[in-house]
Amino acid sequence: MKATYIEYKDTNSFSKTLLAYLAGDEGLKPYYGNNPNYEGFEKQIALKADFAHRDVLVSSLKSQYGDLLQDAPEVAKNIDLLAQSNAFTITTGHQLNIFTGPLYFIFKIACAIRLAKDLKGKYPDKEFVPVYWMASEDHDFAEINNTRVYGKKIIWDVPGISGTGKMDTSSMDAVVRQYIGMLGLSDNSTKLANIVEEAYLRGRNLADATRVLANALFKEYGLVIVDADRKELKEVFAPIIQEDILEEKSFQAISNTTKELEEKGFSTQVHARECNFFYLTDEFRERIVKNEEGRYEVLHREIYFSEEEIKQEIDDNPERFSPNVVMRPLYQEVILPNLAYIGGGAEIVYWLQFKANFDQYGVPYPILVPRNSAMITDDAVASKIYRLDLTFKSIFKSTTALQNEYVRRHTTHRLNLRDEWMEFNAIFGKIKLRAHKIDASLAPSTEAVKARLKKAINNLEKKLLKADKRNHEEALIQIERVKDKLFPNGGLQERSENFATLYVKYGDDLIKELIKHFNPLDFKFTILY
Repeated sequence: MKATYIEYKDTNSFSKTLLAYLAGDEGLKPYYGNNPNYEGFEKQIALKADFAHRDVLVSSLKSQYGDLLQDAPEVAKNIDLLAQSNAFTITTGHQLNIFTGPLYFIFKIACAIRLAKDLKGKYPDKEFVPVYWMASEDHDFAEINNTRVYGKKIIWDVPGISGTGKMDTSSMDAVVRQYIGMLGLSDNSTKLANIVEEAYLRGRNLADATRVLANALFKEYGLVIVDADRKELKEVFAPIIQEDILEEKSFQAISNTTKELEEKGFSTQVHARECNFFYLTDEFRERIVKNEEGRYEVLHREIYFSEEEIKQEIDDNPERFSPNVVMRPLYQEVILPNLAYIGGGAEIVYWLQFKANFDQYGVPYPILVPRNSAMITDDAVASKIYRLDLTFKSIFKSTTALQNEYVRRHTTHRLNLRDEWMEFNAIFGKIKLRAHKIDASLAPSTEAVKARLKKAINNLEKKLLKADKRNHEEALIQIERVKDKLFPNGGLQERSENFATLYVKYGDDLIKELIKHFNPLDFKFTILY
C-alpha cells in the first residue's frame, strides 16, 4: 500500500474541541497533563515509575488468558515484562462489538502497537506493551450487537443482559453463518471464518470470545488484552470506589471542570453523577443512588444498603461495583502502568473533563493520543480521483460542491455573471443618487430593488450551472460513485464498515500495512491505497 496524509481540519469530520487540542489551544491546557510528544512521554515515564500493582496485574492477565498463551509467545512475553519496573503500557479501549464492529476498532489497536514500537526505538532501556482494554462491563448492547459488511447490516438480535461481557454467545450461530456467508471464497476468507467460528461458536461469553478474536488478529504483535471485570483488580480500586460513593468527590470535581469547559466554548460529552458506579451481577447492571432516606439503593432491584453495609459490600465483593464512563478511565490508570490512552475524537473530548478528578485522587493523568483515523481504497479509485481532476484532500468536500467545481473548471462557457453584476451595481449607484436628490426617503426602496435583482442574478447563475452540468453528466456520475464508495452512508468509511471486506482482500497484510503507515504522534488523517 501507498500512503498520503492530510490535516484533520481539512476533513471537516472532527470536532472543534479535538482540533483545539491538536493545535495546543491555551484554553485547554489546564485539562490535560503531558503533551503527546516524546518530551511528554519522558515526563510520563517518570510519573508512572513507582506503579505498585504489577504482581496483581500479571497474575490476573495469566488467569484471563489461560491456554491462549501457549500459542501466543509474544503476548506471554509482554505479560511477563509487565512484572518489571521498566515496563509500561500504551492503552486503547473499546466496547465488545461483534466481529470487531466498525473499522476504527482495528485502527485503535494498530495505533497502540505502532506507538509502543516507536517508543521502544526512542527509549530502548524501557519496555512498552500495547494494551486493548475490553469494555466488558458496558451494558449498552444495542451499540455492539451489529456490524456492516459490504453495506449490509448484520445483527445479533437477542435481549441484552448485565454487562455485555457476561453474555453467552451460544445464540450466535445464525449471525456467525450470516457473517461468514458475506466473505466469499478465498484463502483469506477461510482464515477469517475459522477465527470467527473459534471465537463465537465454542460456548464462551462475549468477553472471552472477543479476546480470542482480537488475539488471533494481533498476537504476533504482542497485544495484551485486559478484561478488568475481575475481583482481584477491583480490590485494588476499592478505596476509590468507596470514596466516590460515600463522599461524591468525583461528581464535584468533574462537574466543575465541565462548567469551565462549556464557559470557554468547548463541547463536553459526559456528566458525572453523585454516585458513578453500577451494581453488577451475572443478571443485571443497575445504577446505585442515594435515596431520600439516606440509604444506597440499586435501582429497579429492591436492593438497599446502609452506609456501613455498602462499605462492607465493597470490601467483600468489589467486583460487583462497576464504574460508569467517568470512573472507568480512573480505574484503568490505577491498575495499569500506563503512559497514554489512545481514543477517538469523542473519547479525547470527554477525557478532558477528568483531570481534576485524577488530581484529587493522586493518580497520574495519562497522555491523550487521538487514534489514527484513516481511509483505505485502492489504485483504481485513486486513479479515478486524479482523472476527475480531484485530490485526496478535495474529496472530503460534499458531492454537490465537487460537481459544481468540476463543471466550472471544465466548462467552455462563462457561468458566472460577476461582470454583469458590476455593471448593474454601477447603474444602481446612479439610480440611488438620482432618487436621493428627488426624495431622500427613496434610498431604501432603491436598495430593495437592487437586492431583488441580486437574488435573481444568483438564481440565474445556478440555472446556468445546472444546465451546463448536462454537458458533463458522465464525469459527475463518476464523482458521485467515488464519494459513495469512500464515504458509505455519507460518513467516514471507518465509522461504518467492518474490517472483513479489507481482510478478505489483503489478509494479514492489512494490519501490517496499518502499523507500517500509521504515525501516531503526527496527528494527520491517513489515506492508504
